[in-house]
Amino acid sequence: MVEPFVGTWKLVKTENFDDYMKALGVSGVLRKLANKAKPTTTISMNGDTITLQTDSTVKITKIQFKLGVEFDEITADDRKTKTTVIMDNGKMIQTQRWEGKETTLVRELKGDKLILTCTLGDVVCTRIYEKGK
Repeated sequence: MVEPFVGTWKLVKTENFDDYMKALGVSGVLRKLANKAKPTTTISMNGDTITLQTDSTVKITKIQFKLGVEFDEITADDRKTKTTVIMDNGKMIQTQRWEGKETTLVRELKGDKLILTCTLGDVVCTRIYEKGK
């Protein structure tokens, strides 16, 4: 299930990220910094606990979770969310809920790439990562 996602992934391409951050309510200054960052995401497992850590020049975030179990997350832009991650049809689907809003982050593998699709309302952002050697 999660095993194929385990590893270190480097961002190589992004589309519509600024519009997605605007939809989230991220400030102009933080958006400018985040747009320049080329984060690395590391996904690991220890038993049934999954760790997802994202490192960038802007911020380091780390979440630990079990599939299907809601947890409190503080996002890179400091939103406090109720988050759930599930696996569905080979996709890792992360849903964040806060202040009556909801965004979905879907990670899927295509060849040697991890495709992250972030959706908030009608705003869709795609971020493509390649597995580190």
